[in-house]
Amino acid sequence: MLVLHRLLTVGAVVAVVGSWTVAQYGGGAQPTGDIPTVAVKAGQFKTLVKALQAAELVDALKGKGPFTVFAPTDAAFAKLPKGTLEELLKPENKEKLRSILLYHVVAGKYLAADVKKLKSGTQVETLLKGKKITVTHKRNSVYVNDAKVIKTDVMASNGVIHVIDKVILPPEK
Repeated sequence: MLVLHRLLTVGAVVAVVGSWTVAQYGGGAQPTGDIPTVAVKAGQFKTLVKALQAAELVDALKGKGPFTVFAPTDAAFAKLPKGTLEELLKPENKEKLRSILLYHVVAGKYLAADVKKLKSGTQVETLLKGKKITVTHKRNSVYVNDAKVIKTDVMASNGVIHVIDKVILPPEK
């Protein structure tokens, strides 16, 4: 019952994220590969792909899934404080980088339309064990923590990508 409740909650989260933008951004297109392949082809996730490689998460996200990824753009990574990304990409910081990246991933494939009725402030479990993201609605936009969802329903064969404008960092506790 708890698992079903979590799945329904997660499903509700992502539906709101992009129900209003599917037509605007042409969502719903047929998948052109798994999540890492789609990210590479999109061209705006070079930094994310580099981080996934450094954290050794590419194979995991090529797996069966399904996954919902809240993907920061290259511009989102550029907003991090100077030197932060370079520090995270060092081999000795691989576990911290993995934690940050897993915080952007939810188990299951949740399209924007699945979340339409989600109550603002709902928390959703991520693949970073015990850590949740919070989905809120502000001025006709959807936010994951403090990152604005700027594009939704980028389809992959093993899930879906929703594009965000900031890197979200897991709480320290």
